[in-house]
Amino acid sequence: MAGHPNPGHSITLRVSAPAGMSSTSELAVATTEAGAAVTALDIVESSPDSMIVDVSCNTIDDDHAARVAEALGALDGVSVQHVSDRTFLMHLGGKLSVEAKSPLRTRDDLSRAYTPGVARVCKAIAANPESARNLTIKRNTVAVVTDGTSVLGLGDIGPAAAMPVMEGKAVLFKQFAGVDAWPVCLDTKDTEKIIEIVKAIAPTYGGINLEDIAAPRCFEIERRLREELDIPVFHDDQHGTAIVVLAALINALRVVDKKIEDVRIVVSGVGAAGHAIIQLLIAHGARHIVGVARKGALHRGETYQDEHRAWIAEHTNEEDFSGTLAEAVAGADVFVGVSAPDLLTAEDIATMNERAVVMALANPDPEIHPVEAAKHAMVVATGRSDFPNQINNVLAFPGLFRGLLDAGASEVTTELLVAAATAIADCVDADELNPSFIVPSVFNPRVAKDVAAAVHQAARATGTALPETPEGAAPLPEVTP
Repeated sequence: MAGHPNPGHSITLRVSAPAGMSSTSELAVATTEAGAAVTALDIVESSPDSMIVDVSCNTIDDDHAARVAEALGALDGVSVQHVSDRTFLMHLGGKLSVEAKSPLRTRDDLSRAYTPGVARVCKAIAANPESARNLTIKRNTVAVVTDGTSVLGLGDIGPAAAMPVMEGKAVLFKQFAGVDAWPVCLDTKDTEKIIEIVKAIAPTYGGINLEDIAAPRCFEIERRLREELDIPVFHDDQHGTAIVVLAALINALRVVDKKIEDVRIVVSGVGAAGHAIIQLLIAHGARHIVGVARKGALHRGETYQDEHRAWIAEHTNEEDFSGTLAEAVAGADVFVGVSAPDLLTAEDIATMNERAVVMALANPDPEIHPVEAAKHAMVVATGRSDFPNQINNVLAFPGLFRGLLDAGASEVTTELLVAAATAIADCVDADELNPSFIVPSVFNPRVAKDVAAAVHQAARATGTALPETPEGAAPLPEVTP
């Protein structure tokens, strides 16, 4: 069978089995022999003659789940009553809810939270619009905005089908950084309409996280919103990926004992993520980068209609190399792939310099399988969770927005992105660093805190933050005795 059992295809089979000491063992063995990974066995009902058992396991896909159910049903005296898909169960009714911060127990509480008391707060904001940041949810709220045109590896699936991903993003914001985020899935692909809608809803939010909007439209949307809004706008597919790639590269170069200004870097994929990665690597000191598209390396000898490809051609590839990806990696120190599966072989990686770094990030199938890359590269990273060194944007965006909101930042600058990447890298202590551990765990509680602190400090240093105020302070109307 292709693939491995994983929690994304976790099921629970409710089965009726004969009572006896060996029944649960037989269920576990049959499940394992069918290729699934057993995660739990729970007896939910019992009688002198029979029992009801919930068998939870990870499978590969829907067809594999059906084969597991068939294997259990073939056991003597066993019948499968129901199969539950645990991923779908998690999504029933959505993954988000709204909770009041102040409980309403008395009429006095109601009078302050709503009419008549709320009118005083409304008038205070009308007189001083800046006070909305302290007196409303704006202080801690981010809109996760998508048109559903470039969702994960699924492509253009539309706004409704994109909702589970945006809900998941909002859950990560809350879990890792205490940020209240909400999905805003737009039923339009029109660039001007998207910009207009986001501008119209912006008063509610302290930041905008653009998500899964296809290139090249995403570039224009981000650029315009950054120019026309006074709150930070961040396209995670571009800059979140770039932050974590830079963080991983900082530590990878520590492992292989090379300097960023000296190494030759090949980036496969020059769309939204590739463009942002190249820009951030240059900002951190990289001087020898070659960007490669489907037809070969971008170089100054070619004319590009796409302004972003034209920028890459102008600012990279000082030797005007014009060959293929396989030819480009020969003699390179670092490969970063954000493109398509199966573009390179182990033989290609063997042509790279000694102590090479390979980040094959196409998901779920990378540019080269990590096992093949590791035959010749010293450090290998992927976008997958079943191999070491996963390049996962959740390392970046929760802490980044926590820092932006706490600082009252008006924009996201390159200095802030570099600060976030450096903070992530520094979460791996020197005595922890090795070829299989160049980025911290997404569950490391230091990460979001350290990223937030670094971004907050960088925002103040670059003048994009609001003036310092006492924690929790809010501008109040003057009280006349």
